[in-house]
Amino acid sequence: MKKDMELANEVIRISGANPIRCMKCGKCSASCPSFNEMEYAPHKFVDMVVHGRIEELMESKSIFHCLSCFACVERCPRGVEPAKIVEAIRVVKQRQIGENYLDANDIPAIVDEQIPQQALVSAFRKFKK
Repeated sequence: MKKDMELANEVIRISGANPIRCMKCGKCSASCPSFNEMEYAPHKFVDMVVHGRIEELMESKSIFHCLSCFACVERCPRGVEPAKIVEAIRVVKQRQIGENYLDANDIPAIVDEQIPQQALVSAFRKFKK
């Protein structure tokens, strides 16, 4: 249970969202273009984070069905930002898979002038704690 809440706190920290504000109105889910493809709807994602069910979410294919279109963010009357929570869960999952895969000392060996800096920053964000 402690690990579950630690993961939930990590998701909240990464996302910057406040899932406790959710009133479960379902407007986010109603506006989601991927709703029919998802095992868990956006408002359910938020509820599962509140209750520390992150491992269950990370095993769900729903996190990769989210289009990151932010329709749910626009529709939320409480400013919960479900899409940011989904992205944070993806990041936590990628970090667990990669376990700090990319080390700063390895960068000079793989960088060429064609790689955009944004790609490097993104890789560090995903694979570094």
